[in-house]
Amino acid sequence: MPGDGGPNLEQFLRDTERRGEVVNLMFEQRLFDLVGVLHRITDPLMAANVPHELIGGMAVLVHVEEADPGQSTLTRDVDLMIRRCDLDKVKEVAARHGFRFRHSAGLDMLLHGPSDSARNAVHLIFSGEKVRPNQAAPNPPIQPVRKAILGRQVFVIPVADLVKMKLSANRDKDRVHVRAMDAAGLITPEVEQGLPEDLQARLRYTRETE
Repeated sequence: MPGDGGPNLEQFLRDTERRGEVVNLMFEQRLFDLVGVLHRITDPLMAANVPHELIGGMAVLVHVEEADPGQSTLTRDVDLMIRRCDLDKVKEVAARHGFRFRHSAGLDMLLHGPSDSARNAVHLIFSGEKVRPNQAAPNPPIQPVRKAILGRQVFVIPVADLVKMKLSANRDKDRVHVRAMDAAGLITPEVEQGLPEDLQARLRYTRETE
């Protein structure tokens, strides 16, 4: 992301080559693309003091990269949790920075660039609500921690809340994310004990079926 305070892909690759390390070029290219989209919306939301936090697979990646990079898996999406009462403000801020709001198939998203492709979309999820009726528990309140990704700061959902969200949703990809966080040592006894009984049971099942 040239000129915006973080490293760009070319610089990253040069630094990696200098250290004699090997990278997955497709993984890194997609990661830089996603992080670029992420910061195009989170930087202005920070400046406007709009509560938000990164959730979903990208949040898993941020936490796992910090704990044990060997367990990282790339996500396809950028998911951001906001408050429903802030939606109009988010749409206003996003419009000033090249995003278009779209509601489709029950989902709210911000599209960046000329295409309507969801590839560069930011999916908006609302705290205190359920994404799907069969979700075990509503999404938690927004209480982010500050983390770095590719040298840039972002507000990220805490691990304990992220584990609850993933176990509540309980899709195939959510179980993959739970296993990655578990392998990285992020699901500590304290995190596990903080789960309600039904989600503790889901965690045990996820571990047993790995």
